[in-house]
Amino acid sequence: MSLTAALPHDLETLADSLSASADELHQRIMRGIRQQQRLAGNNGKGAGAPLTHGAAQALFENEVALRQQANSLYVDAASHSLEGMGVTLPELLRLASDARETIRRIERVKELAGISADLLAVAAAIAAARPEHLAAPLESLKKQLAARHARESA
Repeated sequence: MSLTAALPHDLETLADSLSASADELHQRIMRGIRQQQRLAGNNGKGAGAPLTHGAAQALFENEVALRQQANSLYVDAASHSLEGMGVTLPELLRLASDARETIRRIERVKELAGISADLLAVAAAIAAARPEHLAAPLESLKKQLAARHARESA
């Protein structure tokens, strides 16, 4: 496997790690806050260094920054996956926009289920970096949206 082929997976793995670190940081912040509240209830008596409001705020800001970096890496991984699949980002964005607008106006559940299933299949193919699984749901999505638009125009 080439470096380019592994890149989306590596980015996603790094994003998962950053997200897990943010989760752990959040848990530790919350433990520190609860400990500070217990200490305050005992008139400051007890073991452990207190977590001040300023320190908690700074840690929360770090947590948010970690989550933002993880989200950015997830987007980068998806973009790199798209590059290797022969799908252009403008085309995918246009289809997603058309699908979103169509979903907003759909009244029939069957149409909604079909379009949402195709969108999920597209997303799954991109997330899994499986271009061979992308063509069928993209084609189906295009056909469903065209048929829906034709019915609305009539």
